Amino acid sequence: MTIVYGLLVAALIISAGALIMTIWNLALYHRPKPDATPSNPNGRVSVCIPVRNEEKNLRPCVEAILASTHRNLEVLVYDDHSTDATPRLLDALMEQDDRVRRVPTQPLPAGWNGKQFGCDQMGKVASGDWLIFTDADVRFEPGAISAALSEAERLDAAMVSTFPRQITGSLSEKLILPMIMFILLSYLPMIRMRRTLDPSASAGCGQFLMVTRDAYRKAGGHAAFRDSMHDGIKLPREVRKAGYKSDLFDGTDLLRVRMYEGFRATWRGFAKNAYEGLGSVGLLIFLTLLHAVGHIWPWAFLVACAVRGEWWGLATTFAASAIAIQLAQRAILARTFAQSMPAVLLHPVSLILMTLIQWHSFWLHVTGRRRWRGRTQLAGKADALAGHEG
Repeated sequence: MTIVYGLLVAALIISAGALIMTIWNLALYHRPKPDATPSNPNGRVSVCIPVRNEEKNLRPCVEAILASTHRNLEVLVYDDHSTDATPRLLDALMEQDDRVRRVPTQPLPAGWNGKQFGCDQMGKVASGDWLIFTDADVRFEPGAISAALSEAERLDAAMVSTFPRQITGSLSEKLILPMIMFILLSYLPMIRMRRTLDPSASAGCGQFLMVTRDAYRKAGGHAAFRDSMHDGIKLPREVRKAGYKSDLFDGTDLLRVRMYEGFRATWRGFAKNAYEGLGSVGLLIFLTLLHAVGHIWPWAFLVACAVRGEWWGLATTFAASAIAIQLAQRAILARTFAQSMPAVLLHPVSLILMTLIQWHSFWLHVTGRRRWRGRTQLAGKADALAGHEG
């Protein structure tokens, strides 16, 4: 009985702590106005897009960027040995607008992840004062680039990143994708991110990474983490190691993305780098226990009480209070980031799925079996030269 009460009190404290951290972070996670403009609206920007078999996404992605209110830009595209219509579509886009430029495709060197190599090639030839690294499935609103430049200026940061609004279709997407913002805002104290250059206090999203050319090159570019599958974590850390400030802003109104479609794609997509994003088995174990006790145990306890028809007075109150706090936090996040509100009620299911993905990602990591788009992590030179996507 004492253990049951102790675990429920711990759950109440953990849930309340996550809610308080989220509210605090949301006060700092600024959402710029769509028409925000920097003091130097004519600064040169290079938007870098690595692609592989993106015939579905390339044209709408590039055309959205070209429609930007910020006109002084170039769009660099690195085609990683596409076998579909991507090269022809890129040719057509270059003919339509001379701001679109192809960066020559090279054989993938051994030890490189395909995306990082493509980004590194574009980073070397980019002419912009600012470089934006994005993915082909991301859609920019016209004011996105100007607003991002304005936020970088306001924050006095050499690098800014944001998490686009996640478009979800299937139930699995609605359950898993909101965990990105839940984990970020529950556990990253943004006030510390802004008061220190500690690399461990940074965060970012590979769907939108904007950095000054000087900071990017002094940080070593993507070559600094050439074998990684998580540029969203790695680039801010390298920028901070080089002595520059990185920060985050809320780009929900400025960018959107349908990251994955369906359960299988969502699982595989997160499994490729979920463990790398944590960085250590110790942290993985800690988060697993934290979520089991703080966010899953209260639900399990109430279900057990309902099945047995026994209600434990104060213990039941503790469990119900912890659950109410969790639902309040998730509802706040769902409303802020245009997430599915009904999925909030399945909060423990979301956490169980994310935890299973993290442990699966750990297994893939230690066995050297992490794969993405046909290429295994640290593939041999012969596989790299074959031109399969990373």
